[in-house]
Amino acid sequence: MEKFVLKATKRSVTGKHVAKLRREGKLPCVLYGHHFETTPITMDLKETSTILGKLSSSSIITIDLDGQEHAALVREKQRDYLRDALLHVDFQVVSLTEKIRANVGIEFTGISPAVKDLNAVLVAGIDEIEVECLPQDLPEKVIVDVSSLNNIGDSIYLHDIPIPQNVEFLTDPNELIVVASFVKEEVVEVAAPVEGVEGAEAEPEVIEKGKKEEEVEEGESKESKPVESKPKA
Repeated sequence: MEKFVLKATKRSVTGKHVAKLRREGKLPCVLYGHHFETTPITMDLKETSTILGKLSSSSIITIDLDGQEHAALVREKQRDYLRDALLHVDFQVVSLTEKIRANVGIEFTGISPAVKDLNAVLVAGIDEIEVECLPQDLPEKVIVDVSSLNNIGDSIYLHDIPIPQNVEFLTDPNELIVVASFVKEEVVEVAAPVEGVEGAEAEPEVIEKGKKEEEVEEGESKESKPVESKPKA
C-alpha cells in the first residue's frame, strides 16, 4: 500500500478568523480520535487538495504533525462547490492495532449481457458497504463484476460478493447491490382535435383530487429533511 503523507502544524486560529488562513493558501483541519486529544491543525491547501483528490474515503493517510506521524482517515470534507475548493477537513486518528469501522464505496466492472444484448439498464441499490477490519486491511473500494447479469431481472446481492481477506461486512447481506432492469418506453398521448373546429384541440378533462397546492390548511407546512449538525473547528 502506497504511503501518503500530509504535513500539518497546530493552529490557534478558529471560528470566523480561519478565512484569513484560506486567503493565505492554508487549509484549516481538525485531527481527533480514540486516545487522541482533538487538535485544530493547518495544512497546505494545494498539496492537500491534490493528494485527497487521488484517494477514496477509506484510504489511510499519514499526518505529519510537527514531526510526529499519525495514521488517519478522512471523516468529513467541507467544500465550496462554486469555487471547487476545500474549506475544511476532519481527520480521524486510527490505531494500526485496533479494528475500525468504515464505509467503503462500490465500483462496478465487466459487461452485462443483459445490457449488451437485451438493452437493459443497471440499477444500483446501495453504493457503499460498512466494514470492520484493521486500518491496514481496509479496502479502498469493493469491486463488483456485473458480467453475471445475463437476463432482465438478474441481480447481485451483498451475500453474492466475495469478502476481502481480513475484512468483515457489517451491512445486511441481503442488501441489493445492482439489478438488470427493463427500460420502459414512455407513451405520449396526443389530444384529438375538437370536432367541427379546424386546428383546435380538445382540452383534457381535469379530475380534481385532494387539495389544490394553494389550499393549505392553517398549521400545515411542507416536510423538510432534518440537517445533522456537527461542531466545526
